Formats: sequence, C-alpha cells, structure tokens
Amino acid sequence: MTLLRHPRSWSCQWLPILILLLGTDRGPGVQGVTHYKTGDPVILYVNKVGPYHNPQETYHYYQLPVCCPEKIRHKSLTLGEVLDGDRMAESLYVIRFRENVEKRVLCHMQLSSAQVEQLRQAIEELYYFEFVVDDLPIRGFVGYMEESGFLPHSHKIGLWTHLDFHLEFHGDRIIFANVSVRDVKPHSLDGLRSDEFLGLTHTYSVRWSETSVEHRSDRRRGDDGGFFPRTLEIHWLSIINSMVLVFLLVGFVAVILMRVLRNDLARYNLDEETTSGGSGDDFDQGDNGWKIIHTDVFRFPPYRGLLCAVLGVGAQFLALGTGIIIMALLGMFNVHRHGAINSAAILSYALTCCISGYVSSHFYRQIGGERWVWNIILTTSLFSVPFFLTWSVVNSVHWANGSTQALPATTILLLLTVWLLVGFPLTVIGGIFGKNNANPFDAPCRTKNIAREIPPQPWYKSTVIHMTVGGFLPFSAISVELYYIFATVWGREQYTLYGILFFVFAILLSVGACISIALTYFQLSGEDYRWWWRSVLSVGSTGLFIFLYSVFYYARRSNMSGAVQTVEFFGYSLLTGYVFFLMLGTISFFSSLKFIRYIYVNLKMD
Repeated sequence: MTLLRHPRSWSCQWLPILILLLGTDRGPGVQGVTHYKTGDPVILYVNKVGPYHNPQETYHYYQLPVCCPEKIRHKSLTLGEVLDGDRMAESLYVIRFRENVEKRVLCHMQLSSAQVEQLRQAIEELYYFEFVVDDLPIRGFVGYMEESGFLPHSHKIGLWTHLDFHLEFHGDRIIFANVSVRDVKPHSLDGLRSDEFLGLTHTYSVRWSETSVEHRSDRRRGDDGGFFPRTLEIHWLSIINSMVLVFLLVGFVAVILMRVLRNDLARYNLDEETTSGGSGDDFDQGDNGWKIIHTDVFRFPPYRGLLCAVLGVGAQFLALGTGIIIMALLGMFNVHRHGAINSAAILSYALTCCISGYVSSHFYRQIGGERWVWNIILTTSLFSVPFFLTWSVVNSVHWANGSTQALPATTILLLLTVWLLVGFPLTVIGGIFGKNNANPFDAPCRTKNIAREIPPQPWYKSTVIHMTVGGFLPFSAISVELYYIFATVWGREQYTLYGILFFVFAILLSVGACISIALTYFQLSGEDYRWWWRSVLSVGSTGLFIFLYSVFYYARRSNMSGAVQTVEFFGYSLLTGYVFFLMLGTISFFSSLKFIRYIYVNLKMD
C-alpha cells in the first residue's frame, strides 16, 4: 500500500487522505442517486448470504452453488461497507431502466449431491441473500423449508429458482427496489441419490412501476415490505423509568445529602470555634466523621499512573460517544446500514486520542507523577491492546470459517496506519500539552506524612457492596433502552430514535454522578479516605452489569447460535462493558473529586 511508503510526511500529507478514506462512507441508499434514461443498464450486485438469526455471520454470495459469471468482478467498497461484511460483485442479471422482463433464463446448472447438500444446509439454517441495485439493498431467503406433522413427520426443503424484482422509479431515478417469490413454487431438493446430479434452471422477472414519491427518504418507513423487522415506536416505559430514577436520585443528593452536609458543616465549624483557644494537638479529640480524615483525604492513591490512564481513556470515550450521537441526530448516518457509523467511529476515535493524552498527562502531573513517558504508553495501550487481542480472536474465527466479516489485509493495514499516523501521535501531542499546562493539585487540606489508621468498616460499606449498588442503579436507568440497542447491533431492528438515545445517555451520566457522590459521602463518613479507586470502581461496575445483561440477551432474547456468532458476540460485548467501565468510572471519579473539594473548602480549619 502506498500509504506506508513515506511515514515521515504524515503530518502534512496523510491526515487529509485518511480523513477522506474514512469520512466518505455513505453506504447503500445514501450515495448520490444515479440518473437513467430509458433502456440504460442498471447493475445488480450480489453481496452476501448468511443465517437470518446470526447477523454478524455472513459469507460471499458466490460461495453457494449459484449462477456465477466466469470472471468475478468486485465493486470497490468504502471502509464502512468492508467493516459491515459487504463484498459486492457483478451478477448475471440483466436489468434495463423501465424495461419489464418476464421469466428470462439466468443460467442452467447441474448440481452434484455435495452441492445440493450445501444448499440444503443453507436453507435449513435460514440463509438469506442480499443484492444491491443502485445502492438499494434487497433481501430474500435462499430457499423454503416446511416442517409438518408428528406421525408421520414431514420435512420438505426447496430452492427458489425464480426471483421477481420489483423496482419503482420517479422520473429518471430509482426510488425503491424489492425481490419477491410470492407466486413462485420452490424446486424440491429432497430425494436425490448420492451419485445423481440435479438439473436446475434459474430465471428472473423484472417489473417497473412509477411512483409519486420523489426522494427515497420521503418513502414512509414500514410500507416497503421490509425484509427485516423494525422498531420505530418511542418506548415510553424506558423513558418514564429513567426519569423517575433520575428525579429520585437527584432529589436524594440535593435534599437529603445537602441537608446532612449543612448540619455537618455547622456542627464542625461550631466545634472548631469553641476549641480554637485550645492546643492544636487536640484538634481531633472527640471528633468523628469525614472531618477527622481531612489530613488524609487528599493523600494520593497507589498506581496513580494507571488511574490517570483510566481517566484519560474514559474522557476520550465520553467525547466519542457524545459526538457519535450528535452526528446521528444531525442526520449524518444512514439509518439502514451500520457502515457509516463504523467509519465515523474509527475516525472519531483516532482524532479524539488527543483528549486521552491530555487528560491523563495533565492529572498525572498534578498528583506528582514523574514517569510521563510510561504514562503516555499506558494511556494509548489501555484500550487499543484489549481491542486488538479481542479483534484478533474474532477475525481469526471469521477467517477460518470463510466469513466476509474477516477483514482483508489491505483494510487491516489501513486501520493500523490510522492508529500509527493519527491516533498514537495525537495521544503524545495531547500528553505534551497536558503536562505543560498542569497546575499544582492545590488540595484544600494539608496532608500529613503518616497515614491515619482506618477503623474497621461494616459489611455494607465494603467495595463489593458499593460496586453492586453503584453499578445496578445506573444500569436500571438504561436497562429497557439497552434491549433496543442490543436488538439493533446484534439483531435485525433499525434504531432511529437518536434523540431518545441522547436523552438516556445524559440520564446515565447524571445517575452515575449522583450515585458516586452519595457513596463517596458514606465512605468518608466511616473515616475511610481511600476514595480514589473506590469512586472509579463503584459506578464503573455498570459495565459488568451490561456484560451480564449481554449474556442474558444471548440466552433468552436472541436466536443466535454457532461458534462464529458466539465468539463475536461475547468478544465485543466484553469490550462494550469495558468501555462503559472507563466512561462511567471517569464521570464517577471527577464527580467525587468535585464534591470532596466542595465540602473541605467550606470546612473551617487552622
């Protein structure tokens, strides 16, 4: 690849090229509409096949024994289409604009018993095919299967050898395309001997009709006989559940917690005034609660480099998630395809690496970190290494099974180039700016050299209980909406309610911040000043609940099966939980830090 020949000039030359390569993904149905004249050829591309219930298990259409040209010519694809498993190739179908065709022969085939068995297995696994006409995807099932009766049992399998294509046009543009087998009888694949060949004749028809719809986006969703189901209604149960939880939590923090804090501050400050004439050595005499640990609460934690890396990468994913949702709200993605979002996520991840470097290095320098280079390496590896390991396993399984989800070598080199020439340098640049702009930590209380002994804590103030409470409440705020998101990513639903998604995302962050403040207050009230890592783990454990929900979804809410789909599902679900841990752990930590600064700034001390 020419992208790797001149690495020294990346800063001025390759960044615009990479942005064009990654940012121009538009996917079928979004690219510029082609204008035709009557009789102009309309190219139909065959794309992929796969089990209906395993969305991420797809294979090239020509891997099945079907009508295939002598020389297969593939269409050049965008990065998003490649990541989505698309492998478009020209077909033998001859379609001309506004010219109807009745039962034209596509090809004659003689199938061996092994090829027939391959088709039978595909039909039994509910394989569907996907074609593309003028960037419009059309889908249908490969064959027909019928199960009937118990005694005697009937098991019939048939192959669709005739396809009816229905295309709608407005003026000189194609608006809609579909395929049907409604009035077609399947060709039986039963009763073939092992030494016998099966003769097949594949045919097709093309019917054109004019429509009053001027643009593809104007066509009402759901009136196109869509192959995949749609979920377009606003799920009010999820919204009401989330709003009630937020109001309760915000009310708890704002009313109860602030009243307790006001009483604590008044009592502590009054005690300070009455004892101000005494010796400073008696400052802690008779005191208890969070005031007594004021000399330890800002004692820097162990593993500060790892903590700063978590905060940096978490801040990056917060910016990345917010940006993706905002772009979706602005209508920058095709709702019917995932390719555009994949490309935008890759480009956005690379460009937001500067945020992780800045936040991590800035806070690391504030809390007295000295190994700056190691901190940058840890920050840039905290997500990229787990992601690479997971992807390597998933991609190897796809490659071993011949799935189109396995990325080609050129795409892998392109993604590696993006990380090496954009992501990693921006992390370093952000780290340099963060280190140089870091101010002293400026803690409101002076920290003693000798740490105070922490009294024994009751069981309900343990880390496990805090993680359970801190993870379950934010998860419960998004649990209903999470089903629709999983049904979109791992199923056949089409998610279009990005406004609701943005609202739920904001609720998730708000609930996480409130829970973090409440749990931190309870921890400090028990004279336990080890809040740094506890605040990250308490709300960050929401990621664990999300992964557990993914296990439940796989077992109870989906029909996925097979090694290919299972490995991809659990591999990327584990990564998703990890990303939520980083995001919510970051929100939790900075909320707790802001809260602790507030209460100790308002505490009168010598």
